[in-house]
Amino acid sequence: MAAKKAETKKLKITLVKSTIGQVPKNRATIQAMGLRKLHQTVELPDNEATRGQIQKVRHMIKVEEA
Repeated sequence: MAAKKAETKKLKITLVKSTIGQVPKNRATIQAMGLRKLHQTVELPDNEATRGQIQKVRHMIKVEEA
């Protein structure tokens, strides 16, 4: 019996602006998303928590649907 996974939507998030000189809260948010270097991309689930993080640092990242 094969269990089917529910297809969850993913977001591709890329860091396009440096965290140098940013508010410490924004730096922590970027780090919590798993971003460490410029132009690094991570895939995160499309949920309310991720959307909230994106909203806080939207000026530093680029978001695409995966």
